[in-house]
This record gives sequence, structure tokens and C-alpha cells, in this order.
Amino acid sequence: MKFELTGDQQDFASSLESLLVASDPVSAARSWAEGDHAAGLKLWQRLAEQGLLMLATEASAVEVALAFEALGRHGVPGPWVESAAYLPTALGREIDGVGTVAVPPLVPYALDADAADEVYATTTDGLLAGSIGALHISVDRTRRLFDVSPDGDRVASGESLDAAFDLAVLACAAQLLGAGERVLADSVTYVKQRKQFGREIGSYQAIKHKLADVRIALDFARPLVFGAAIEPTPRAVSAAKVACSEAAYLASRTGLQVHGAIGYTQEFDLSVWITKIRALVSAWGSPAEHRARILDSLLEA
Repeated sequence: MKFELTGDQQDFASSLESLLVASDPVSAARSWAEGDHAAGLKLWQRLAEQGLLMLATEASAVEVALAFEALGRHGVPGPWVESAAYLPTALGREIDGVGTVAVPPLVPYALDADAADEVYATTTDGLLAGSIGALHISVDRTRRLFDVSPDGDRVASGESLDAAFDLAVLACAAQLLGAGERVLADSVTYVKQRKQFGREIGSYQAIKHKLADVRIALDFARPLVFGAAIEPTPRAVSAAKVACSEAAYLASRTGLQVHGAIGYTQEFDLSVWITKIRALVSAWGSPAEHRARILDSLLEA
């Protein structure tokens, strides 16, 4: 099957890219990590006006994947998976502002609940409104994780929660794909500039091969993302999450290696994506958990 984006989808992706390029998301992410949400919420509003919060209810999963790949590529902070994928699908409506949710056991904490207008938690009874508890530290400083205690009425349950979880997994996979692409692009730029022994380090075969392996892994993951976007079955979205997790993690490890010591520094922008990738690999289910989900679906077939 040959898959191509429609003209409208290409225009949407292009306009979103232009907005993010002009918005300095990295500065917003650094402020967000310090608990200052002002710049991040300003960017959130601009993206909401672009239509990101209504994609789950008004568009297809393909547009969701396009949007989240862009969010990952630019390191945009905030609970976007929760607000633009899970909650709109579960509730059947667009989130007004910022929303977040805990979905135990795979998502035990609610992301950025201190910045959210709507906070929820799922239980065996369904999706309930909740109150914020203790803060937990993430390897990604832009991801502030909170306990949530369900204490409100049930607002959703059943099949809507299953569909919401699958769309959230797909969105997370697309975010990983975008982050991996950004690390690869920055690494390629760096190895063309950095010199050792009078040569650009990118001219060495060992580095070329490492970067080529990342390119191949990302290119193999991309069709799984858009295949799952066309038909978001549990097996398809889990396969996309596994492939994108491994490809993005390979990109982060390779990026760190080719950058050398500077890649370890918090002040260097590469750290924004390296830590985000590490956190997203286990977010909305680890690769091991999604492999088990794929196996279960095959045994049931």
C-alpha cells in the first residue's frame, strides 16, 4: 500500500512547523522545568488556536500523528498526549485549557497536574475527576509527575477509554519519532562542524555508520506510526510504540556519543531531547509491556 499525505495534511504540517520554528519551544521547556509555566502556556494557547486540541474529535489519527511528531521534534513541554489525545477521546469533547490524567498501572502519575485546568484518574469504575497529590521527579525535568486521587463522579468508561489509550500510545510514539529525528538532524549538523586531527569527525566511517543506523531505524518506525494512524488497533499502536521507542533511544545514544562531553551538559540543547526520549520510552507503556500486548493479540487471533 502506498501512503501519501493529502494536500490539507501537508499544509497543516507546514503551518505547524512554521509556528513552532518561530516560537522558541526550548526556552519554554527550560522555564517549564523550573516550574515557570508562563512561556509554555503562551505557546499552548497558540497551538490550541492552531487546532491541536480538537484533532482527536474533529480530525483523523493521521493529523494527530503529524502534530505529535512536530511536538516531539521541537521539544514542546506540557501534557499534550493527555490533553489532545487521551482526554478528548475518552470524554468526547475538546479540553478547554490544559488537561491531564493518570491511567494506572501503565501511567501511574498525571503529567504536569500543577499546570492543568482539568485533572482525572482512571479506576476500575472508569474515568473520574481527581485531586493532586505528591510530586515525583522524572529524568526529563520538563515532565513534572503527580499522584492523583480520584474523588469525583465517573465521566467516562468502557470502549471510549480503550480507544483513548490507543490514541495516546500512538501520539506518544509519534512524539518519540519527532524527537529522534531532531537528535539525528542535530547530530549530523554537529559532525560536519566538529574537527579532530584536521578532519571533520563526520568524515570517519565509524560515525557515518552509526548515524546511518539511526536513519534506518527511524525510517522503519515511521510506516508503523502512519499505518497505526490509518487503522489504530491495539496491535498496530503497540508495534508503533515499540519501534519508535527503540529508534529514538538509538538516536539519543548515538547523538550523545558523537557530541562527546558537551552532550552530557544540561546547558546544551541536546539534553532537552535526550532526557525527553528516555522518559517517553516508558511513558504510556514500556516496550516490554507493548511487546506483551502484541503477543497477546496474536495468541487471541
